[in-house]
Amino acid sequence: MPQRPFKYFTALSRWTALSAVAVCLSLTTVPQAEAKTLRFAFQGTLNALDPYSLNETFTLGMLANVYEGLTKRDKDLSIIPGLAERWETIDPLTWRFHLRQGVKFANGNDFNADDVIFSAERVRAEGSDLKTRIPADSEWVKIDDHTVDVKLKTPNPILHYEWDTWYIMDKEWAEAEGAVAPISARDTNPGQAAFKANGTGAFVVESHEPGVRTVFKPNGGWWGTPEHNLTEVVFTPIAADGTRVAALLAGDVDLIDPVPVQDIPRVNENADTEALTGPELRVIHLGFNQIRDELPTSDIKGKNPFRDANVRKAVYQAIDIEAIKDRIMRGLATPVPLLIANEQYSGAGDFSRWPYDPEAAKQLLADAGYGDGFSVGMDCPNDRYVNDEAICQAVVSMLARVGVKVNLNAQPKAQYFAKVLAPGGYDTDFYLLGWTPSSFDSWNILTNLAGCRDETGAGGPFNLGGYCNEKVDALAAQIVVETDTAKRDGLIKEAYTIMTEETSHIPLHQQSLVWGKRKNIDIVQRADNQVLFYWAKVN
Repeated sequence: MPQRPFKYFTALSRWTALSAVAVCLSLTTVPQAEAKTLRFAFQGTLNALDPYSLNETFTLGMLANVYEGLTKRDKDLSIIPGLAERWETIDPLTWRFHLRQGVKFANGNDFNADDVIFSAERVRAEGSDLKTRIPADSEWVKIDDHTVDVKLKTPNPILHYEWDTWYIMDKEWAEAEGAVAPISARDTNPGQAAFKANGTGAFVVESHEPGVRTVFKPNGGWWGTPEHNLTEVVFTPIAADGTRVAALLAGDVDLIDPVPVQDIPRVNENADTEALTGPELRVIHLGFNQIRDELPTSDIKGKNPFRDANVRKAVYQAIDIEAIKDRIMRGLATPVPLLIANEQYSGAGDFSRWPYDPEAAKQLLADAGYGDGFSVGMDCPNDRYVNDEAICQAVVSMLARVGVKVNLNAQPKAQYFAKVLAPGGYDTDFYLLGWTPSSFDSWNILTNLAGCRDETGAGGPFNLGGYCNEKVDALAAQIVVETDTAKRDGLIKEAYTIMTEETSHIPLHQQSLVWGKRKNIDIVQRADNQVLFYWAKVN
């Protein structure tokens, strides 16, 4: 095993005594002989069950077992019918969706057009983290109980690309539960409705203790044909890498996500377990606070170093991406030049990363007037992405070599997202973030991560640092309505060229998926990293 030049942490200190007791209880109360129970552990928690609370792959993936969208995606991520049996374009500005009949929510309520229109209003309301799923100015019209028209102001060839994770809610149930308004994941007092669920999906939530344990049961009234053989799923968060792997090896859980890359050999050498690996479409990147006149965490006062493209490029060129790939990710990462995965990129032309060059980085800093360096704070999750804290630790070390002192603040994802997203006031100067475009299309990147925004978040909602180029915004507006593929690709290339030349962000890599499972478990590992129980079997 190669030497580790950077520190690895198991994060045992971050796993509270209460959670440790809860895990032990949850693991020992599930009989080992119960062959149809799937016991699943993830490094982070499942908190609020409101499907519009948090635009995060893990949360949306868990809720995909309970809720459904008008569309779904199959095992290869192709769009297939969901709660809409079919759809058509009546004219360039009108889409018609024909809804599936005979579908019921878990509580027995009928699914119909009223629920779709209610959900379209709710997902665009204040507090929703999924506002960009549908156009803000679209009009939703009920034709009859099972037909809905969507009227647009401009054409949109990718209107439905993100709808597999825009889940349809029961209007009647939401009104009865006091959940008409979206319940933000950052709400410190969300109320009981945030911890209840009522979907049309293959499973129901039998019990939910946020941050401790969630039990799913098959939905006996589901309209679909089950491909699983499960009678129960027990989800338990286990934050500490070592504890999570040990639970799998001991047979206390059946499936874990993720397996730390350094522990893959241990999992594969155990007689009853194996690592399930594959490419993921998520890109890990770094971003800069470019919207403020002064960085609150920096020793530079009266100006913002990150507003200078030379400084941003210097930080980029100070980072040894191959060292991160080889030493931190153990080869299970693919460096990328853009904020989108290589196989997702739709556009003409090739892009390359700025080369690793510490001497060039020092010169760029000197040219920008920071020859003596500066200090800045950095925010990083420690339980969200593969080796996220270790990556940030490596970046801290690399930047120190060119004179930039980084004070790292690594936190569990719940606290991290509460700080850096809109409800926390985008409180970050330098950050690490992972992103899988839910449309699997560049427009999602351009509008969510690079779209100009104001201090309240109006604009690009996940553009945490406030990067803004009006030309990129104008190109994104053209891309979303352009139906000619060649022209659209040209516009995408132009937008990415601007962002690359300005070093709007620092793309790092696509991480690889590494799940650990017991050999008697069959499950589909999709490249979007959603853990979907309805394709799981216990043999």
